[in-house]
This record gives sequence, C-alpha cells and structure tokens, in this order.
Amino acid sequence: MLWFIIHIASFLTALLGSAKAEEGVASQYGRESGHRVACGGELNEGGLTAAHKTLPCGTRVRVTNKRNGQSVKVTITDRGPFVRGRVIDLTPAAAKAIGMNGTASVSVSKE
Repeated sequence: MLWFIIHIASFLTALLGSAKAEEGVASQYGRESGHRVACGGELNEGGLTAAHKTLPCGTRVRVTNKRNGQSVKVTITDRGPFVRGRVIDLTPAAAKAIGMNGTASVSVSKE
C-alpha cells in the first residue's frame, strides 16, 4: 500500500511540475553581451548555463527544443533575454546541445 501511495505522489508531482512549463523562444548569447554575469562571475560560453528574467540564480531548468525534442539541463546564471517574446538565452554550448541554430521554439521547466 505504501508503494502505491508513493507511486501516485510521484506521478502527481511530475504532472504538476510539467504544468509549470514556460513556452516561448530561446536565443543564444555569448561574450558580445559582456563578460560578467548577473549572478556573479564570468560568462562561460562552454558551460551549460542560461539567462532568465525572473528565475532565481542557481535554478536548474530543462530546456526542450520543440522542433526536434532534444533537451538540456542548464543552470540560471544571468538575467535576460531583453528581446520581446524571448523566454531564455542559452550559452553556445547549451544551444548546441539541443540542436539550436539562432533561435528556437522551446519549453522551459524547473528541475
């Protein structure tokens, strides 16, 4: 019985977590935006990090490219994007991990 309750609870948690996904356009950014990041330190273009307008620094999110289904886990280390309609800026390494070239329609969900 306990196993059943735990199984149902994990299912509901996963269901509610996916309901909080943010949909929109992702873009790629790099050192042309500056060397420093809002959360402290320097931008690492080879790291799996991203910029988001409101999520707290250090938040881990999964970004899924809606065109090809590829996803990557990134850590929020900066603020942005500052272009209307965009929900997240990815480093070149994170963009490459989801097969993104330029911009892409994505889903962003907290991990």
